[in-house]
Amino acid sequence: MPVRPGEKIDPERTRERILEVAEDLFYSRGICAVGITEIADAAEASKMSIYKNFGSKDGLVEATLSYRSERVHLWLAEGTAHVPPGPGRVLAIFDMVVGWFHKPGFRGCALVSAAAEDRVSGAAPTRLARAHLQVYRELLTRCLAEAGAGDPGGVARQLLVLIEGATVISAIDGDPSAGTDARSAAEALLASAIELTPPSPRVGSSHGVTPRLG
Repeated sequence: MPVRPGEKIDPERTRERILEVAEDLFYSRGICAVGITEIADAAEASKMSIYKNFGSKDGLVEATLSYRSERVHLWLAEGTAHVPPGPGRVLAIFDMVVGWFHKPGFRGCALVSAAAEDRVSGAAPTRLARAHLQVYRELLTRCLAEAGAGDPGGVARQLLVLIEGATVISAIDGDPSAGTDARSAAEALLASAIELTPPSPRVGSSHGVTPRLG
């Protein structure tokens, strides 16, 4: 945003605004299709501000993906914190994800999409996507361990496959019903790992603060 005469520049706010704009553009159009000039114009910032804060487009991409991953996991943690430990907390994660699938502009997982664009194994998008999925798995593992599941790590991996598979299918088909199918499969998987009596109620996606996830 242009600074009026006598007005002080807020470097932190400028940096955050660039990240927000870059996140929206990268998510909606893809990393390769968006250039620094477009981001600077949309953020009402100078290209020099981008280079000063992030060094290069690669640096901006890495910062943007880290920014999004942190917010996604904060959203999940806050949105499930009110649910008592047990299978209901695991299913609450699925309820939140299903709610996300219904949001306008949903285009799948930004981290996984960025990794798909990445042409170099081990480069930032692939590395950050791997870390993003690992944090997801750790959250599921904790929830399963609290619920008394046998082999919580193994079951968490299976649940993550359901989440990510449903995310990809929903994005490609433009049909969020894959999330509902994934939740049903998760409930059956949990039933084999934990004694569910009575069945866990659904937890609406309105709990917690939903971030701008596209």
